[in-house]
Amino acid sequence: MFSTLKNAFKDKEIRNKIFFTLFILLLYRIGANIAVPGVNAKAINQVAQTGLVPMLDTVSGGGLDNYSIFSLGVSPYITAQIVIQLLQMDIVPKLVEWGKQGEVGRRKTNQVTRYLTLVVAFIQSIGITLGFNVLTQMGLVKSPTPQTYIQIAIIMTAGTFLLTWLGDEITDKGLGNGVSVIIFAGIISRLPNGIAQIFKEDVSNASSSDRWKGIVFFVAIIIAILVITKVVTWVEQAIRRVPIQYTRRAAVSGSESFLPLKVNVSGVIPVIFASSFIITPSTILMAFQSHQGEQWYQILTQIFSLQTTPGAVIYTLLIVLFTFFYAFVQVNPEKLSENLQKQSAYIPSVWPGKDTQDFVSKLLMRLSTVGSVYLGLVALLPQLATNIWGLPSSIGLGGTSLLIVIGVVLELSRQVNGLLMKREYVGFIR
Repeated sequence: MFSTLKNAFKDKEIRNKIFFTLFILLLYRIGANIAVPGVNAKAINQVAQTGLVPMLDTVSGGGLDNYSIFSLGVSPYITAQIVIQLLQMDIVPKLVEWGKQGEVGRRKTNQVTRYLTLVVAFIQSIGITLGFNVLTQMGLVKSPTPQTYIQIAIIMTAGTFLLTWLGDEITDKGLGNGVSVIIFAGIISRLPNGIAQIFKEDVSNASSSDRWKGIVFFVAIIIAILVITKVVTWVEQAIRRVPIQYTRRAAVSGSESFLPLKVNVSGVIPVIFASSFIITPSTILMAFQSHQGEQWYQILTQIFSLQTTPGAVIYTLLIVLFTFFYAFVQVNPEKLSENLQKQSAYIPSVWPGKDTQDFVSKLLMRLSTVGSVYLGLVALLPQLATNIWGLPSSIGLGGTSLLIVIGVVLELSRQVNGLLMKREYVGFIR
C-alpha cells in the first residue's frame, strides 16, 4: 500500500489527481462547519444520542452535527438515483428508452435525476428542520416562521447541489467516485470523536476499580473492528473466475482468459440505497412530531427506525433486495452474452446466446445470495452490539460506514494501480 502511494506521487498526473481530490475534500469539510443562518446549531447536541443523527449523518456525509449548509449531504441525490433506476425497469417507457441511447440517454437521465434531487432535498430539509426543532423543544430555529423554514430549505438544497457538483468534479478530475469519496470523508472525520467517546465513557470516567475492565473492553472493541475490517476486505476482493475461450485464438489464450465476477457483485451500493430508503421516510416523519401520540405515527416510526426490531428487519430485507437488483444492473447477462458472441468468445460447456445468458443469471443469483447475507450481517452487527453491550451509536464506524470506507479505499487503490500500470505500458511502448 505504502509503495503504491510512493509510486503514485512520483507520477505528475496521478499526483495532481490526488491533490485535486484533497482540495475538494478540504472545501467540503470547510462547508460542513458553516452553520445554516437562522439556526442554533448547538441545539443538535440535545438529540445527538438518539441514534437518529448518526443514522442521517452516515449517508449525508457528516454535516448534520453542526447543522451546516451540507447537512443533507448527497443523500437526496442517492435517493433520486434509486427512484430513477427503479423506474427504468420497464416502468416508465421514456426512461427505458433513454437507457438504450448510450451517452445521450445517460445525459437526459442525469438531468431528470437532478430535478428529482431538487424535490427530494427540499422536502428532506423541511422535514429535518421541523422535526429537530420539535425534538430540541423549539431550540433549533431562532425564528420559526414559514419564511424562515423556506429560507433554510433553500440554503440546504443549494448545499446538496453544490456538494453533488463537487462530487462530479472529483469523478472527472480526481480519484474515485466523487459521491462515494465525499461520504467516505464525512465518515472518517467523525471516527476520532467516536473512538474518543468510547474511551472516555469506558476508561476515563470509570472508577479506579472498573478502569481495567474498561481498558479491556476498549481494546476488545478495537480488535473486533480490526477483525471485521480484515474479513470485509477479504470478501470485497474475492472473485469467481469464469473461464472464457476464444474461437479465433483459443490456442494462444485458452484457459488463461477469465471473466472475473466479484462474490459481492453489487459492492456497497445496496447498503447505501437501503440506508437512504430508511432515512428518507424518517426525515419526512420528523415534520409530524406533533402527532407522536397517534397510532399511525408510532407504527411508521417503528418501521423506519434502525433502533427497533421491525426497522432492522426491513433494513436487512432492503439490503437483500437491492443486492440482487444491483447485481443485474452491474452485470447485465443479456448484454454480456451479446458481447461474448461479438468477440467470438464462449464459456466452456455452455452454448452461446440464451444458454450463456441463463448460465450467467444463475451464477449471479448464487453470488448475490452470498453477497446479500454478508452485507446484511455486516450492516447489522454494530447495531446488535449497540443494543446488547450499550456501545454508543455515534462511534462513526458502524456496519454501513465500515463497508463504505473499505469499498472506497479498495476502489481508490485499484484506480491508482490501474493508472500506474497504464504509465508503465506507455513508457514501454515509447
